[in-house]
Amino acid sequence: MSNDALAELLVHGHPIDPEDLDDTEYRGVSLGVPELVKKLSWVKFRKCFHRDRATGELRGWNVRLRQNGLDGPDVPMTRQGRPRAFGHFAVVPTRGYPMPKWRGEPLYCHQGLLLDYGKGRSNPPHLRPLRDPIVAVRAGDASLLLGWSYLDLGVTRVPTPSFFTLERTGPLQGPPVG
Repeated sequence: MSNDALAELLVHGHPIDPEDLDDTEYRGVSLGVPELVKKLSWVKFRKCFHRDRATGELRGWNVRLRQNGLDGPDVPMTRQGRPRAFGHFAVVPTRGYPMPKWRGEPLYCHQGLLLDYGKGRSNPPHLRPLRDPIVAVRAGDASLLLGWSYLDLGVTRVPTPSFFTLERTGPLQGPPVG
């Protein structure tokens, strides 16, 4: 799909019950990213979601996967025997978060959820402006999600060409990170 078609799908996506994300893992695949960016970053990754039972907070993080092709097995990259987690985020409703424009029009997807890296734990400064609105592709089904990344710089929001899918792979493996 083109990025314009992905943006349209995002706007018309379906709500996600936050409880459907509790203690789950998703395989992520980047879409619409320029080739140079793909070479410098990644195409596939893992997003993990965890509900803190003490606070009720739904949060998550990313795990780097070996870039061995989309058909290759999902093998987490490790450091000292532990998966390399990064990009911690809080999961919040999108309502109240201003969205950037896409092709001159605001890209509203207030029915979804937002991964707010500014509220994530121990993120480096360059990740804090990152925001990922996500929606369900099918109504009432959180097994396949569509997301998009933008930067919230306070006075302005900057769209990126980075869309992604998240496909549920199962329950959270191992203890929560961070």
